[in-house]
Amino acid sequence: MLRPDCVYFKGDKPCDYNKNEGIMCDDCNHYSPISFKILIIKLDAIGDVLRTTSILAPLKKKYPDSHITWCTRESSKPIFNNNKFVDEVIIVEDDAFFRIKTEKFDQVINLDNSKLSSSIAAMANAVKKIGFVLNEKGFVESTSEAANVWLEMSAFDNFKRANDKSYQQIMYDILGFSDPIYQPQLFVTNELISKVSDKLLHSGLNKKLETIGLNVGIGSKWSNKGWPEKNWEQLIINLSNNNYNLLLLGGPEETERIQNFKSKFPFLIDTGTKNSVMEFAAIVNECDVVITCDTFALHIATAMGKKLIVLVGPTSATELYLYEKGVKLTPSFECKCYYRKDCSEKISCMESISPESVVKEIEKLL
Repeated sequence: MLRPDCVYFKGDKPCDYNKNEGIMCDDCNHYSPISFKILIIKLDAIGDVLRTTSILAPLKKKYPDSHITWCTRESSKPIFNNNKFVDEVIIVEDDAFFRIKTEKFDQVINLDNSKLSSSIAAMANAVKKIGFVLNEKGFVESTSEAANVWLEMSAFDNFKRANDKSYQQIMYDILGFSDPIYQPQLFVTNELISKVSDKLLHSGLNKKLETIGLNVGIGSKWSNKGWPEKNWEQLIINLSNNNYNLLLLGGPEETERIQNFKSKFPFLIDTGTKNSVMEFAAIVNECDVVITCDTFALHIATAMGKKLIVLVGPTSATELYLYEKGVKLTPSFECKCYYRKDCSEKISCMESISPESVVKEIEKLL
């Protein structure tokens, strides 16, 4: 007898147990019927998606028998590899809209107040909706007072500046969680960790030395959040005689900058700029301390439980949660280009964060 209500049933292909072991539904002791269905919608930048996975552990604790579907973009799909909390990932570029329009959920959680995410939440057939929905007039609405706090912070810079809670705590408030904040959930296989470790050894990594990851880029979308190249160079000079492994971290947009650093300072270890998400996480795992701006590497480092020094100016330092494993270095004066993509000042707030202050924090952490 076919059991299409099982969590492992795929519809258009055999389940893993049938494929690998030849087990049929009648003889299967893995049968797990779907009862309570939860849909989570989070489409934003991959770093935001990753840090939002901190809701999964307490959510599964509250609903242990739940089936969790996460709706996101194609770019964020890799971070759910081997995730034991998420049963299925659906992609907006693929079939998510058709699936959500057809299926019925017991609970929809949308913690992204964009119009697209809110419209997906609004069209979903669900008993309960938490977070944000789009109304018939095309306005984003909050479903609770706790969600409205985040909506107002998104609308008013003065509210955001006055905020004293981390992003994760605000999301926990929206969900009504009283649990301690869990780390982002990222599961990198031991096989990949070993493979990357061996590769770094061949690139010159000395296992007897402590390792510092220098995430020197920020991407082009929010270049205003980056630390100037001259500051990175001075930091490298300051660290050059301290017997550390110094790893250059970055993505495709940092290729030229990393090549420049490597040509000036041959002792740096170039980890490459074309790594997959999981390969990048395995590289970060090799670090004792990661130095980064407010970017994807920050969330990877928190997921991997790393010590951190975060350089932050034109975005909210308060919202960044480091799990008591690091420090946030901020300018001595208030940023005048708060959450703007370009800086209008002669000396940016990020430039004012000195390499010497970073060295002092490294010494404290190590």
